[in-house]
Amino acid sequence: MLPTLDEKPVYVNRMFARIAPTYDLMNRLMTFGQDQGWRREMLAHCNLPPRGSLLDVGAGTGDIAYTALQRFPTLRAVATDFTYEMMAAGVGKTPGVFLPFAQADAYALPFPDNTFDAVVSGFLVRNVVDRVAAFREMARVTRPGGRVVCLETTPPSNSVLGPLFRLYFFRIVPFIGSIVARDRQAYAYLPHSTVAFPSPEELARLMEQAGLQHVFFVERMLRSVAIHVGVKLAPPAAK
Repeated sequence: MLPTLDEKPVYVNRMFARIAPTYDLMNRLMTFGQDQGWRREMLAHCNLPPRGSLLDVGAGTGDIAYTALQRFPTLRAVATDFTYEMMAAGVGKTPGVFLPFAQADAYALPFPDNTFDAVVSGFLVRNVVDRVAAFREMARVTRPGGRVVCLETTPPSNSVLGPLFRLYFFRIVPFIGSIVARDRQAYAYLPHSTVAFPSPEELARLMEQAGLQHVFFVERMLRSVAIHVGVKLAPPAAK
């Protein structure tokens, strides 16, 4: 059962606090290791300039930001998350790579307007109540011409593969979670939150409602995940 909208922030925070120690391992197992490739593809869509800056919102243990720092050594990256335990699990996890973490709400990021060349999120947006507000806040701290890039699961389709995905998400993933993370409830939340999540086309419209332009998406893993990209345009010059 999904939490109500009023219950969701506390529910999600406590859930991620419980599963923080095994979060990275479960991501690898659930996606058959493909999540790392998706993160690299996200970064390619960021169109980062030399010595650019990146913010990872809802970063968890910082996988996207750490990958960015390894791929772009001159990059300045910051990770934020609502759950302290997730960040604690991520501090220092990649030897020789320094990534600063800041505890923050996705609706109130502690940075000035127009700070980062790209703002990314991975599996965050399905956990927030007001998705447009979250995208609007990401856009606020993005520099004009910069990009907001979002990696998310997609609702099970009605195609011939739909029943296979439902079997995997509703039966196998919770079972794996009960063994590896010893938390079946947390990994039963995942498929239910995916079913209730907007389609890729609907999510693109939400990004546009938040003020992002030229929004597009690509689907991966037999259309079970999508990477969305939006651009923050510069405001029109005053006449």
